[in-house]
Amino acid sequence: ARPRRVAAVVAGARQPVLEGKVEISQSAIGHGTLGNMVGDGVLSPFLGRLPFDGHPAIVQGGTMSGAPRLRRVPDPAALVDLGRYPVLDPTGAGAPVIVHHAAELQKHGVSILPGFLRDDVLAALVEESDILAAGAHRQDVQSTPYLEVPDPEAWPVDHPRRAWARSSVHTVAYDRFSAATSGLRALFEWDALVGFVSRLLGRAPLYRYADPLGAMNLTVMHEGDTLGWHFDQTDFVVSLALQPSDGGGEFQNVPRLRGEVREAADEHYDTVGRVLAGEAPELITTIPMTPGTLMVFEGRGSLHRVTPVQGPTARLVVLFGYDTKEGTMSSDVLKEIRYGRRHPEGARG
Repeated sequence: ARPRRVAAVVAGARQPVLEGKVEISQSAIGHGTLGNMVGDGVLSPFLGRLPFDGHPAIVQGGTMSGAPRLRRVPDPAALVDLGRYPVLDPTGAGAPVIVHHAAELQKHGVSILPGFLRDDVLAALVEESDILAAGAHRQDVQSTPYLEVPDPEAWPVDHPRRAWARSSVHTVAYDRFSAATSGLRALFEWDALVGFVSRLLGRAPLYRYADPLGAMNLTVMHEGDTLGWHFDQTDFVVSLALQPSDGGGEFQNVPRLRGEVREAADEHYDTVGRVLAGEAPELITTIPMTPGTLMVFEGRGSLHRVTPVQGPTARLVVLFGYDTKEGTMSSDVLKEIRYGRRHPEGARG
C-alpha cells in the first residue's frame, strides 16, 4: 500500500517543499525560569543531570531501539535525477543549474529543487524511513519565534520576543542510519552532494556536521505535530522531502522579513507581530509537501512554520547538516532534548 501511495503522490503536480531546522539559543537560563515555563513536575527528573545552557524545552516521551535490516547500500548517484540535476558535473552541464538555483536563493532566501530524487527510488527510501521512525524520539516544546528565553524586563508582554508557541516533532538521530544499508546516509555522505550544495550556497569550503547524532536527522511528524513560527539560528539548512501527511504539514514562509544587521529597525517587529496574530495572510506563502524535493533554505532571515499535521500518515523529511566551519557539534542539552541522549548508541560517557 505504501509504494502505491508514494507513486500516486509523485504522479501529481510537483510542488516544492520547505523545512526549517529548529535550533535553541545558548542564552543563560536558570532552573527557576525553566520550572515556571514547563512545570516542576516535568523539570525535576532532569535537575542535576542536565547542564542547562539556554534551552526552554524539556523532553516528552522516549526512544525505542531498533535499526532496519535492508538491502545493501545503493550508489548515491543512482538516487538522484542526474539528467535534471548534474551533480557529478558541476562545472559543465551542472553549471547553469547551479547558477539558476543560486540566484533563486539569493533573491528569495530559499531554493527549491523538485524531483531531485528519482521517482523509482522513493518507495525504498520511505520504507527505510518508516522502519527508523518507529524508534524516533519525541520532543514537544514551547518556544518563541527567536528560539530564546526572553528577558521580561527588556520587552513588553505583548512583544513578539515574548510570544510562545508549541513545536512537536519526532526525530531519528544520525547514528540510527546504517552505514551498510542506508540510502539516505549514503546520499548525505556523498562528497559530490557536498560540493553541489557548496556551489549553490556560494559558501566554501563546506563541511558535514561532525555530530554523531545531529549530522543528519529524519524528522517525523504525526497527527497533531507542528512547528511554530520561528527564525532559524543557523544560516542555512538543507532538507529532503520524502512523504507528506494526509493533510496539513504545510510549510508557511514570510521570506526575507528580517535583515542581516539585526538592529531594531531591521527586525520589523510590527510585521512579525501581525503575522503571529494572523493579521497578515497576504505576506505568507504556503507551499505543499512533495516527495523527492531538495530544498536549501536560509531561515535566519525568514519567518516560517509547519502547520499542524492531519491524518494517520506521517510527514517525513530528512535534514542534512552542513557548516562552513569544520567539526560542528550540538550542545549536550540540545542532544538530550532532540534525541533523549548525549552519545551514540554503544558509546560511553
